[in-house]
This record gives sequence, C-alpha cells and structure tokens, in this order.
Amino acid sequence: MITYTRELTVAWGESDPFGLVYYPMMFTWFNEAEHDLLRELGFSTNRLIKQNRTAFVMGDIHFRFLGPASYGDRVLTTLHLAKLGTASLHWDCTAAHAGSGAAITEGRAIRIHSQFQEDGSLKAMPVPDDIRQALMRSSVGAD
Repeated sequence: MITYTRELTVAWGESDPFGLVYYPMMFTWFNEAEHDLLRELGFSTNRLIKQNRTAFVMGDIHFRFLGPASYGDRVLTTLHLAKLGTASLHWDCTAAHAGSGAAITEGRAIRIHSQFQEDGSLKAMPVPDDIRQALMRSSVGAD
C-alpha cells in the first residue's frame, strides 16, 4: 500500500529550546502530509466535501516523542498506509531528520471516511473505489 514522504522545516514555536517537539505539532505534521497526499492523488478535502459531502475525519491518533528537532531543522515525515478498511485508513507515521535519519517521532492514526448528514452528524461511509485504487499504489512523494 502507499507510502508518502514529505519534507518540512521546523518552524519557530514547534518545539521548546531543548528540541522537544510539542505534541500538537507531531499531529500537525502528519495531518498536513496526509492532506498533501490526498490532494496530490486528486482527492483534496475541499473536493470531497463539495462533491460528496464527505471527508476523512480523525478516529484515533497516537504519537510518541523519540528525539529532538529544533527551529530550522529539516524533517522528513513519512506516512505508510498499514491497513485499508472498509471505511478507514490506518496510517503508520514517522518523522526523522532529513540529513541524519535520526528519529524524532512515530505514531499511528486512523481516519474514517465519513459523510456529513443533514442534522450535522457524521456517518461512516465506505472508501470510494477510485480513492481505494489510488491508495493501493506503492508510493508517491512531494518535492
């Protein structure tokens, strides 16, 4: 299944002076990478909402800090689709220094393909076949 790598630069305020990456930033790095991947595959969140009133919403997330990253560091974030369920995407996520490969964080996240209902609630929906086929590729990477 698909693996996606994205490079980023640690921004001011994403970690403390000792390089401890703030937990919300670990999630943000993954979230942005996933949105970039889906957009690159032709399934941007805006398109999904506009066409089908659907989106991939967070079902579960867990990250753990492994090593420091400081302001200005180059980081490679990698997503690997570990499981493609009927209505879910199960991601294994890592972030490492671009130069040395030293680990910064690792985690997992589960997204649920959901449709917005008229009453404002969400209902899990099967991942459409065209998205499923795109996610079965071996890799894609942002430059």
